[in-house]
Amino acid sequence: FIRGKPMADIVVMRNITKRFGTETVLKQINLTMQAGKITGIVGRNGSGKTVLMKCLSGFLIPEEGEVTVFGKRIGKDVDFAPDTGIIIETPGFIDTESGRANLKYLQKLRKNERSMTPEEAMELTGLEPANKKAVGKYSLGMRQRLGLAQAIMDRPKLLILDEPMNGLDNAGVEEMRKLFLALKEEGTAILMASHNPLDIEALCDEVYSMDHGIMKKEK
Repeated sequence: FIRGKPMADIVVMRNITKRFGTETVLKQINLTMQAGKITGIVGRNGSGKTVLMKCLSGFLIPEEGEVTVFGKRIGKDVDFAPDTGIIIETPGFIDTESGRANLKYLQKLRKNERSMTPEEAMELTGLEPANKKAVGKYSLGMRQRLGLAQAIMDRPKLLILDEPMNGLDNAGVEEMRKLFLALKEEGTAILMASHNPLDIEALCDEVYSMDHGIMKKEK
């Protein structure tokens, strides 16, 4: 809140169109997001979900339209979405180092005074910080947990999560649902794509479907 008034939308995507060659993969996408809400995107592989997230993050620049995050225009005012934690596709880590060591490297690069420690981030996502196992020997589920740990470590106010439950067992899924709902209660805005309708139903305040680059509000 600013001077007693609610904050404006923290994400605004206006008329976003993205092409690869002659193929239009996003067609006039409009999306707004507010603090403390979880927005879900559902759709088959190739429907445009990941491309949308990359445009929001700043990894891709659309041919048409404008993306604004926390009042900053992506690709104009800033290169990448500010105050944002991201997990898109397979998280990349140094495979020969432990999970804790990987997060310590990231901590040094980011230098964010608001950040939690690598140990705190790992414990929140169900990992044991003292485990010296190299990330290259992690299971898919452990790697996913580490990806989530790096996404939340800086206490971002926006999370962009592409299939965040990938590789997790039922207990892990339940743990992450509780974590995301706790972050929502703290005012974090979350955009997530999931193939699991139970995740979408349990977590999302708003739901959009994507098909061939066209987005439609479902809830």
